[in-house]
Amino acid sequence: MAVATAFTNLLGVRHPIALAPMGGSAGGALAAAVSRGGGLGLLGGAFGDPEWLARETPIVAETGLPWGAGFLTWAVTLPAIEQVLRYEPSALMFSFGDPSPFVAAVHAAGVKVILQVTDLDEARLALDLGADVIVAQGTEAGGHGAHRGRSVLAFVPAVVDLAGSVPVLAAGGIADGRGVAAVLAAGAAGALIGTRFQASAEALVAPGVTAALVRAGAADTERSRILDFARGSAWPGRYSARTLAHPYLDRWRGRETELAADAQAQQDYRNDVARGVIPALPIWAGEGVDLITDVPPAQELVTRLAAQAEEALEWIRANRR
Repeated sequence: MAVATAFTNLLGVRHPIALAPMGGSAGGALAAAVSRGGGLGLLGGAFGDPEWLARETPIVAETGLPWGAGFLTWAVTLPAIEQVLRYEPSALMFSFGDPSPFVAAVHAAGVKVILQVTDLDEARLALDLGADVIVAQGTEAGGHGAHRGRSVLAFVPAVVDLAGSVPVLAAGGIADGRGVAAVLAAGAAGALIGTRFQASAEALVAPGVTAALVRAGAADTERSRILDFARGSAWPGRYSARTLAHPYLDRWRGRETELAADAQAQQDYRNDVARGVIPALPIWAGEGVDLITDVPPAQELVTRLAAQAEEALEWIRANRR
């Protein structure tokens, strides 16, 4: 029996599970598979590349099921958002930055707005803007997030208390159904899951990335700004990224300011990518990576996560004193 929450009721999905819109890797096939499994598939729109969106959006839109897309708030433009809105998504998600310029246009199209937050000030802004769903991201999350964030089980209840009737999804370090059950018990209306779905059959990642995720443990992850500096990335300074181990982390740890100003080091990084010495992109991974031991189809994975969560919640009910 599926777990019904304010999130599942609002979006019309069977399970309180959403795919994190991981830039590049959460393509149309992955988002469609998550939606077919009964979750909310969110396309990784990232910077809003029009060619990528034109290729990937129809794949998930053609399912006829609830779906959406996510964008980097600090980098996307309104034309990219309008491009996706033409396919009539159920929701659009915005992360990292002030989404004020975009919310009205999305709501005017009759589409729900999901806003990801990393602190309580961002949560207050999201509520003021009329967010339909808030994602509370803990520092355990893979990829980018608050450089000085809070752990998900400490942060989520605070956001839930602030949000009132607005559903809150938890994000960060959730990689199995026990994690889904834990955040539901903490008051969340569901979980936004990234790294676990990155190691699924439909993810747009190289085989080496998938293999690295299956091998890795939480101790292999590190949150840092080093790789953004080395890549010459324009990510805002308040956000760092959790990745797997990388040679440039070892080379520059503790010398971030020096790296940021070193043009030659950034050229060296590009040269190393071109020579195949290092991967083209860091391997984003959250602390739940220990729990990844296989690479299943994403539709099957949604079903598995939901069943595990229901089992864990039933155990809690049966053992309540």
